[in-house]
Amino acid sequence: MVRPGARGRPLGSALPLLLVLFDLQYQGAECGINAEVEKQLEMGKKLLAAGQLADALSHFHTAIEGDSDNYIAYYRRATVYLAMGKSKAAIRDLSKVVELKQDFTSARLQRGHLLLKQGKFDEADKDFKTVLKSNPSDNEEQEARSRLMKSDELQRLHSQALSEYRQEDYAAAITLLDEILAVCLWDAELRELRAECYMKEGELGKAINDLKAATKLKSDNTEAFYKISTIYYHLGDHELSLSEVRECLKLDQDHKPCFSHYKQVKKLNKQIISAEELIKEGRYTDAISKYESVMKTEPDVPVYATEAKKRICHCFSKNQQSAEAIKACTEILQLEPSNVNALKDRAEAYLLEEMYEEAVKDYETAQANSENDQQIREGLERAQKMLKQSQKRDYYKILGIKRNARKQEIIKAYRKLASQWHPDNFQSEEEKKQAEKKFIDIAAAKEVLTDPAHLFPGCRG
Repeated sequence: MVRPGARGRPLGSALPLLLVLFDLQYQGAECGINAEVEKQLEMGKKLLAAGQLADALSHFHTAIEGDSDNYIAYYRRATVYLAMGKSKAAIRDLSKVVELKQDFTSARLQRGHLLLKQGKFDEADKDFKTVLKSNPSDNEEQEARSRLMKSDELQRLHSQALSEYRQEDYAAAITLLDEILAVCLWDAELRELRAECYMKEGELGKAINDLKAATKLKSDNTEAFYKISTIYYHLGDHELSLSEVRECLKLDQDHKPCFSHYKQVKKLNKQIISAEELIKEGRYTDAISKYESVMKTEPDVPVYATEAKKRICHCFSKNQQSAEAIKACTEILQLEPSNVNALKDRAEAYLLEEMYEEAVKDYETAQANSENDQQIREGLERAQKMLKQSQKRDYYKILGIKRNARKQEIIKAYRKLASQWHPDNFQSEEEKKQAEKKFIDIAAAKEVLTDPAHLFPGCRG
């Protein structure tokens, strides 16, 4: 974020030279002022040259209190304000200098330069033209003419930028505004205009940076705070959105758009915090209900529905509701195939459903996207072990019969389970996939257990 005075000419390093030149030009100007004021000015000048800005400022304050018409004191205090990045205060003091001593061209040039940085072209031009009419030195005349030419160029660029904005060529407008803001870096309106262009171009991070700078440059900038809050909200950062909209209401508690937005964000934020607390407490069913409320509270911003579904997937998995977890996590993974948390949650649900190959595959995908995650590594090892164990199949267990079951009992159990788990009985692809696996296991169990070689181990052909 750009702070007034944070960029541009290194004012602090030029201060001692500036003061020396000023003293040579106006030598003897302090004659007649009272001794105490002269003492404060001298002490302030020494501290300023030493870079002790806060202490120097204090002495210049005292000097002005002692003589409110002393233009030198105002000029030196303005110099300190500039070094501290307080441009508005510096302009006030420079204006006082010009009021007290109208032929002080250095003060006019400096004020014009600062006004140009603020994008106040007409006021800056007036100062530069006044300098040119006041018998300036060669250097002052050269600087004033140079600044006037720059001001004209910036005004031309400004008109072009507005034209491009109206024609909805936001990229072209941004390019022009970049050039203007390289000089007029304290112009809040230009920053807000560039932020609008960034928003149209989908560069929301850059828009936020410009809007935050605008809140610093322009007091009571409720609109900028409101826009920052809405951008954060649409990015899914409800906490930062709430923080920014509160800043808007601090400035104007009756600001209708901010108040309306505040109520919405506050409600959503409260629901999400409550849902996360329920998850920490292991109350997964209640957390699912709360996240379903989140989706109802904000149906128009997709990021909140997506994040809610991710957490619901997690809750189903932790609550060992495996079928529901697989369905919810699969929905997320269709949108975000490499979502590590959804992969882990679905893998655990697959393990509960004894779908070990699928669990191993999910853990392997998760590991490919997060190599150093110990939880994934441990989960993968566990899934591989369970897969290996499952390959030593207990066919009696698959059919749900005793080990001394006769052939007729085996066939009866097979027919019942085959009818129950036939893939045609299921609608969703995920359910069909699970049913096919069960159906294959049931058929394999029947084939093995009704094989004469299995029923009568001694009878081999």
